[in-house]
Amino acid sequence: MNTTINDNQGKSISSPLSLGEGQGDEAFITGAEALMKALQEEGVKTIFGYPGGSIMPVFDALYDYTRGEKKAFDHILVRHEQAAAHAAQGYARVSGEVGVCLVTSGPGATNTMTGVADAMMDSTPIVVIAGQVGTSVLGTDAFQEVDLVGLAQPISKWSYQIRRPEDVAWAVSKAFYIARTGRPGPVVLDFPKNAQTHTTAWKPARVDFVRSYVPYPKLDDSCVAAAAELINKAEKPLALIGQGVELAGAQNELIEFLEKADIPAARTLLGLSALPSNHPLNMGMLGMHGNYGPNIKEQECDVLIAVGMRFSDRVTGLPSTYAKQAKVIHLDIDLAEINKCVRADVPVVGDCKVSLPAITRLLKKNTHKEWKESFAHYEEQEQENVIVPAIHPSEGPLLMGEVVHAVAEATKGEAVLVTDVGQNQMFAARYFQYHRKRSVVTSGGLGTMGFALPAAVGATFGAPERTVCMFCGDGGFQMSIQELGTIMEQQAPVKMILLNNNYLGNVRQWQDMFFNHRKSFTKMLNPCYEQIALAYGIPYVAVTERGLLQEAINKMLTTDGPFLMECAIKEDDNVLPMTPPGKSVNEMLLHIDC
Repeated sequence: MNTTINDNQGKSISSPLSLGEGQGDEAFITGAEALMKALQEEGVKTIFGYPGGSIMPVFDALYDYTRGEKKAFDHILVRHEQAAAHAAQGYARVSGEVGVCLVTSGPGATNTMTGVADAMMDSTPIVVIAGQVGTSVLGTDAFQEVDLVGLAQPISKWSYQIRRPEDVAWAVSKAFYIARTGRPGPVVLDFPKNAQTHTTAWKPARVDFVRSYVPYPKLDDSCVAAAAELINKAEKPLALIGQGVELAGAQNELIEFLEKADIPAARTLLGLSALPSNHPLNMGMLGMHGNYGPNIKEQECDVLIAVGMRFSDRVTGLPSTYAKQAKVIHLDIDLAEINKCVRADVPVVGDCKVSLPAITRLLKKNTHKEWKESFAHYEEQEQENVIVPAIHPSEGPLLMGEVVHAVAEATKGEAVLVTDVGQNQMFAARYFQYHRKRSVVTSGGLGTMGFALPAAVGATFGAPERTVCMFCGDGGFQMSIQELGTIMEQQAPVKMILLNNNYLGNVRQWQDMFFNHRKSFTKMLNPCYEQIALAYGIPYVAVTERGLLQEAINKMLTTDGPFLMECAIKEDDNVLPMTPPGKSVNEMLLHIDC
């Protein structure tokens, strides 16, 4: 995980750009209005938030900046502060900009912490600005006081308390600089009430340097040369593509690299849209529920090239047996990821938008025809045993895979995929299609149920020109169902596909496989979602049989604004293939005997 940057531990310090009140001829403004101006300086257009007592001066200033001549921002009122953080994540993931959320102190701030942790795990740039009690009562257990800086330190890139209005411009500029540079991540600003109401002379600040923080390491030419030499000599190279490629905007550089050396590639969950689904060198998805071929071939390749990925346990399976035969080249911007999970023979530390073309220049034009063709055998097995039965069943209840596949076909690989966590996530990742960059919004590292609804709202604001398709299970849907209120108010055009199997499906699958079918508290009693959709004024259709699916999808996609399509799914549908926990990736199962 990227290095956390904390330099004040919650203590009051003077910033290098502090202004004395009354210096110069600048007009005096409150700290709250200074925040508005600082956000304008950063190019912020959309804020997700929820007001409360300790942030009220900021919301009062925001009033003028959301209407009339001063209008600079759209503020999206969510229904829960955790949703503000997830919406900011969805916005950031599809737009490439920093997502912003604005909340109050105490429970308002702590409610965002799951979103902050999620953003840290998945390298998503967001800035959380939270109100705080006045500095005169800090440490007294005042109403809705909590040590936010202390809470946020382990799960953010930087956390800071703005104690003086004259420090607002500097702190905001630094927050955005840290959030968006290097390996992106979340920043938390704690804003005591007196700093919001006191006045200062306004002067913009620009931070583009932080001592001891090196966001873009200098490439080591010897490592670049060593990587190219290994690849040129490789007979069975395999590239593993992660989200780092998209974060760097290096999709074109990746394709040039792969095509010059003719390297087959597989993608992580978060890196799915870094390489188009229909690219001939794309061999599928890595991981516990990824595609059969690339998982098997990780154990056969002679050179493994990891680009912008962190060797998650969901990718490696049993680490002690993972790719022991291969020389490992690891390209990553974060030095902390090198040798953390898998030892790299050649580490290439730097921005892959720079490191990929540096290696490509040294590569020989190559072909690996036999090696690429060797994937076909495993693809055929997966097609026969898993894919065809999952997306083209001949009888029985609806399956998750066929619903996802049908939506993917209808959207022609152009839509943004947003998922919740669980079986819906794995089926959606496997059977959706990705032809455009920044097309996947999902909770990878933290696995946050309830992520999908608010993240999808954020995605509609981050990419308003694109169709946003959200897949969710009945469990995750109910964890953030209040955000239907946000969707209703904003008429956010989220196409919601509710895969309802009346179970916490992923846990149920594990209970069946590893706990002797003892389904302990995974059966769900669900409400009438039709009536809930009606209450929120959201168009709804139920799909209870296969023959109704295509018509329902067409209706969903041609209806302006939001839409909820509920699909009655087979209760014991299982995600396959699967690498059981504690097993090697080449022990992947194509079927379950239980």
